[in-house]
Amino acid sequence: MTAEASLEAGVPDGAPTPGAPRIRGGGAVGRATPPGRGGRVLALLTGYVPRRLGQALIVLWIAFTAAFVLLQAMPGDAIMIRFENPELGLSPEQIANIRASYGVDDPVLIQYLHTFAGFIRGDFGYSVQSGTPVRQLIAEAFPQTLVLAAAGFVLAVLLAFAIAFLSASARFAWIRTALRSVPSLFVSVPVFWLGIVLIQFFSFRLGWVAVINPGPVEGLILPVLTLAVPIAAPIAQILTRSIDEVYTQPFVRVVQAKGASPSWVLWRNVLKNATLPTLTMAGILFGELIGGAVVTETVFGRSGIGRITEQAVANQDTPVLQAVVLLAATVFVLINLAVDLIYPKLDPRLARRIGGSR
Repeated sequence: MTAEASLEAGVPDGAPTPGAPRIRGGGAVGRATPPGRGGRVLALLTGYVPRRLGQALIVLWIAFTAAFVLLQAMPGDAIMIRFENPELGLSPEQIANIRASYGVDDPVLIQYLHTFAGFIRGDFGYSVQSGTPVRQLIAEAFPQTLVLAAAGFVLAVLLAFAIAFLSASARFAWIRTALRSVPSLFVSVPVFWLGIVLIQFFSFRLGWVAVINPGPVEGLILPVLTLAVPIAAPIAQILTRSIDEVYTQPFVRVVQAKGASPSWVLWRNVLKNATLPTLTMAGILFGELIGGAVVTETVFGRSGIGRITEQAVANQDTPVLQAVVLLAATVFVLINLAVDLIYPKLDPRLARRIGGSR
């Protein structure tokens, strides 16, 4: 049966015609049958997942190397700044012993290998400023930043979906236009400026939220809002654009022709397909939230990764700075790795392409 005859008979192009023998070989005659579900799972476990894990490890190694090189190029000497203070009364021999304990006088390559080996073991060295193990500083500060970043991300996703849904379902064109301009406004607002404005308005003018000795929940309200607004903007932009593209697909017109209500089409058909491209953007932005939390924590005086980063920059505390950079890179890579591994589950087309590439 020809392709034209198959279409007229309602048989998809490439499907086996009635009565035709099935050819399973992959030679010059016929077409190999697509792998089943077991083949796709095997392709994921043996090809896709190891490849993504390898790429994640390479990214982490590049981030570590770049951080090491840039921090080595920084002017100044943190050891001398910290221990040459006359008030400490340290002799030159004592300062030399301290420098030897930190290994700052070793060749750069030796320092790189020693630091890299320590990072693999989870040993980040000691803070030059306080002498505390960097691992302890990170362990104490990271939970605070993680709570702030997670709450900011959840609020950002809710804001983005609200903007995209209202802009797609609003009856009046001027409302849709106004809502579609909100993400551009959000993304152009500097984080530190937004935090200061929120403090001035909600704390000093209205007195609704305390910024001096607030409670655990109250102390999160303004920082979370400050962090969520600029993150919600790109998510809303991608989601709105994806909704517009899905609305142009033929299957949406088929569902509408069957008499489905606009809300049914939006919730059950359009959003399900429009969310997939948004997932990638959300993963990237959540990975960047650790870096964004540094500015937010500094503005609101919160203890966390932002606070120790600010102190480390002021004191040129290289071990702490390098650990913070690698921590941010690790979170970014892990979040995006999780998105890459989840995506084939959400998008069967990608799973089929992975299974067919074996």
